[in-house]
Amino acid sequence: MLDDSKTPPAFLGVARSVTGRRWVGPDAYAERLGLAIAQTAALPEIVGRVLALRGVGPEEAEGFLAPTLRALMPDPSRLADMDRAAERLALAVRRRERIALFGDYDVDGAASVALMLDWLGALGLEATPYIPDRIDEGYGPNLPAMTGLGAAHDLLICLDCGSAAPEPIAAACRAGADVLVVDHHLTEGAVPGALAVVNPNRADCPSGQGHLCAAGVAFLLLAATNRALRGQGAFAGRPEPDLRAWLDLVALATIADVTPLIGLNRAFVRQGLGVLARRGRPGLAALADVAGLTAPPSARDLGFALGPRINAGGRVGAADLGTRLLATRCPDEAAALAARLDGLNRERREIEAAVLAAAAEQAEARGADGPLVWAAGEGWHAGVVGIVASRLKDRFNRPAVVIGLDGAEGKGSGRSVPGVDLGSAVAALAAEGLLLKGGGHRMAAGLTVAAARLEAAMDALGGRLAAQGAGTAGPEDLAIDGALAPGGASVELVARLEAAGPFGPANPAPRLAFAGVRVQGVKPVGTGHMRCRFAGPGGSVDAIAFRAEDSGLAAALADAGASGQPVHAAGRLEIDDWGGRRRAKLRLEDLAIP
Repeated sequence: MLDDSKTPPAFLGVARSVTGRRWVGPDAYAERLGLAIAQTAALPEIVGRVLALRGVGPEEAEGFLAPTLRALMPDPSRLADMDRAAERLALAVRRRERIALFGDYDVDGAASVALMLDWLGALGLEATPYIPDRIDEGYGPNLPAMTGLGAAHDLLICLDCGSAAPEPIAAACRAGADVLVVDHHLTEGAVPGALAVVNPNRADCPSGQGHLCAAGVAFLLLAATNRALRGQGAFAGRPEPDLRAWLDLVALATIADVTPLIGLNRAFVRQGLGVLARRGRPGLAALADVAGLTAPPSARDLGFALGPRINAGGRVGAADLGTRLLATRCPDEAAALAARLDGLNRERREIEAAVLAAAAEQAEARGADGPLVWAAGEGWHAGVVGIVASRLKDRFNRPAVVIGLDGAEGKGSGRSVPGVDLGSAVAALAAEGLLLKGGGHRMAAGLTVAAARLEAAMDALGGRLAAQGAGTAGPEDLAIDGALAPGGASVELVARLEAAGPFGPANPAPRLAFAGVRVQGVKPVGTGHMRCRFAGPGGSVDAIAFRAEDSGLAAALADAGASGQPVHAAGRLEIDDWGGRRRAKLRLEDLAIP
């Protein structure tokens, strides 16, 4: 039975909102600590409260607001196998060896390959990039590709993959190449046959850097290799490659792979956004143009505008398009690739919408109150099942798995909720033989399952997730950082709040509530979105609610606008510079009737 005495009071009295959630605000301690931070660091009180709610103390505020590589960069040698990998890569550079780069088909894999290509290019070396086809080859190293690459190269580097591919890696070694694995997916230890496995999520890696994406791990490898080459006098007559120039790639991958924005990741993204703003990479500049970004990209733009377009190549088009876009130095080629990826992204959205509708209906019919929400369908496109799983996870606040069946076999993808390790549960079922293949990390996983064992596998997965506490919660509480009057929603305040970014997992963007406001100018926009304005003390603030038809916000806004009844609104403030006029705008997430 729930102990009501330990349940904090609902913020603004909202025990159940329009979307079915309970609003939870800062407690008294966070209020006091936020005030202390604000006074110590000369910040607005709301910014101090945002920092307090993220576990930042007064003495840490300055470093948190200005994360730097100098302060947060670890010694790369703390990662298992790092020195061995750096020495082997340095040897390949000195000998001018033939190098191949096998990358995953997502943003992290594409960025990791492009980062390595840039670094090698700065040293006068070319490498062979290889991105497997999602449909024909599946995820990670495969025997034919690895055998061929191993026979034609001296060194083969697996990027964002390889930790669970002993047989293909052994085949590449037998063909004549040394193999390095640079990855971040869960693994029990070194991969047989690989010369080095640099992966902070190895069970025996003491680095404490498990939050890094693969591009972040690759950055540390290149820092270690620069150090090795420097010690060998390799830069006596030439400039040392400046890794900071390529932080745009690391920032992009860090955001797109939904890694926690803590520690080194915050410095990667903050400084990488500065590199992006200079538009020095033709591919990302062209992609920003086709995405309609008129201001320097933000962390949100990386996750919702640029990342999905790069991913579209691997999902529904040619798998190597993203890598080619990120690596090209030709503006004309970049423009053509960006336009093609933009078109593929529109196609991806159409496919996704159809699969989501069928998967949601199936999940509802099966019952979505258990520890796992899952759906499977014949012919569902493998390139969108992960996105659909994410949508189901958000809708039901449960781990979700979506599987595309192709005859006797199905390939699927899963997404988890905080506190539930989906990747380890999937890996355990693969080890037991209930899945043909499976693995991932805490928040995401991929799997292959025999159609005949689908029900049994999902039941077993649900049992493992239930043991971790999945399925015990209803709709997720909505955490509120504080309340604000519409007249206080200024461009200046948004800029001060954004100083606490970059925002994402483990450092969510501040969510503010506007109490007792009136809804004006309700207007549908796009497909299922709603635009409106909230008026109250001191003025008004424009707002937009995405996918409002699905969440019930559309009907609630229309009713409140027609009746004039005051409402409580909650969402995240951002700067809207459409038409050259900068103003604060609320991205509406929830609504409540007082």
